[in-house]
Amino acid sequence: MELADYRREYLQGGLRRKDLPDNPLSLFETWMQQAIAAKLADPTAMVVGTVDERGQPFQRIVLLKHTDERGFVFYTNMGSRKASQLAGNPRISLLFPWHTLERQVHVTGQVERLSAMEVMKYFSSRPKDSQIGAWVSHQSSRISARGLLEAKFLEMKQKFASGEVPLPSFWGGFRVKFDTVEFWQGGANRLHDRFLYQREGNGWAIDRLAP
Repeated sequence: MELADYRREYLQGGLRRKDLPDNPLSLFETWMQQAIAAKLADPTAMVVGTVDERGQPFQRIVLLKHTDERGFVFYTNMGSRKASQLAGNPRISLLFPWHTLERQVHVTGQVERLSAMEVMKYFSSRPKDSQIGAWVSHQSSRISARGLLEAKFLEMKQKFASGEVPLPSFWGGFRVKFDTVEFWQGGANRLHDRFLYQREGNGWAIDRLAP
């Protein structure tokens, strides 16, 4: 089959203006809970888009760790490519691709770095091996072989065997202060439902977009 010939109908349901809450976070949290209840693989996975100094876009999948009225939170090595790009340009986009539910959520905004207390609180909650893994990888740097990572992991695991793993100075996180949130629900005959929330004063303007 040619790729251009592959298609399917989206028939799981629609999204209507009368059913939308005033605040996009309410609908996002409902959809996230439904994605978790549906037992989707990695429901918190989101595509994070950044731009480098040449205007070249980059995307990668990162796990969402918290959300509230202040924004969407994720953690990373602060020496990583995405962190370096966000230091130069704090504009960011997030995409939650819940294909099984025929849904997408697209978020745009700007990032701010999390406080040391917020980072420490989350780091302390991670499994010990994950804490050690943060020490091992200088994310996005070039390495010659996987064996180097594995050897470093064993070395660090032995080093911290009898005590707590300290927070690496190069590890932190970002909060995405969102300006727009778009909800996409698949529809029959390609008549998908799309609604865009955009900040307007202290509230939100809501517009239906053509599919």
